[in-house]
Amino acid sequence: MWAMNALTNLDPARRLAGLRPDSDSLPSPYWLFDRESWAALAETTSSPLTEKEVERLRGLGERIDLDEVRSVYLPLSELLSVYVAARGNKYQMTREFFTPLREKGKDVTPKRTPFVIGVAGSVAVGKSTTARLLREMLSRWPDTPRVELITTDGFLFPNAELERRGIADRKGFPESYDRRRLLRFLAKIKAGAPEARAPVYSHHTYDIIDGAEVTVRSPDVVIVEGLNVLQAPRPRPDGRIGVAVSDYFDFSVYVDANTSDIREWYIRRFLRLQEGAFSRPDSYFHKYSQLTREEAVTLAGEIWDSINAPNLSQNVLPSRGRADLILKKASDHKVKSIQLRKL
Repeated sequence: MWAMNALTNLDPARRLAGLRPDSDSLPSPYWLFDRESWAALAETTSSPLTEKEVERLRGLGERIDLDEVRSVYLPLSELLSVYVAARGNKYQMTREFFTPLREKGKDVTPKRTPFVIGVAGSVAVGKSTTARLLREMLSRWPDTPRVELITTDGFLFPNAELERRGIADRKGFPESYDRRRLLRFLAKIKAGAPEARAPVYSHHTYDIIDGAEVTVRSPDVVIVEGLNVLQAPRPRPDGRIGVAVSDYFDFSVYVDANTSDIREWYIRRFLRLQEGAFSRPDSYFHKYSQLTREEAVTLAGEIWDSINAPNLSQNVLPSRGRADLILKKASDHKVKSIQLRKL
């Protein structure tokens, strides 16, 4: 059984070890932990995952191992379980506050809604693996057995619609998503609807699967993973500010790394895909399977420089400061520091 009180049992001085002071010039809204100090937060808690399970969850090109799970994701999942429990306590206190209305037959707080976590970051930075690990680990905590993971890839417009709009070469940019449909989905989740349905995307065919849907039915936690989920709300033509996807989040994570490292990871992943998924005749990218290694490296670099890098610098990276927690990776894909928003 996981030790639910591992965080609270730590000596306060030890719990704060590794926190770095704010800069003299610009105070930070984050507490900053080095890897060793962060790992100490859950050193009395056993990891629920085996090496085989970690291997199954690992993304292409990722180097996640049991040590990374214990040092980084175990403390994070435990912290999130604390936040979920705190929100549950807030819900119970709110219900008690409305007791007079319930006694008159007006139950304004009939059901607790899911805790929603956003996971953002660049292409190839490892955010999908982070989201999968959090789903798997949170589902092992007693208070959150039902955890759903939704990727915003499913809310991309179909390729035919992207072509019609003349933005087929801007896939992954904010305008390539059916934002209205995504917001309606999240609104249902946070309204406590019995179920909400999301479309499904195939990375193999590089398109939305026509008619396919994922149905989410009253989970304890919903993880929403995607490039642009932390973007600020957009101003409307009439001057009003619209609703942001992150308005529906209870907590958010940004997976960060130096842009030069992410570019290198993207190229490596492209080469692995060329040797694997691209070789299948029905793959959208089958045309790249016969490239030489040199040609593949050149093409991957061009794709990164013309599409992914501009999207990262213009849209994804500016949203980093809106996250509640930032995982900063080193060039070896290992998380080297963690920033947690101050309370």
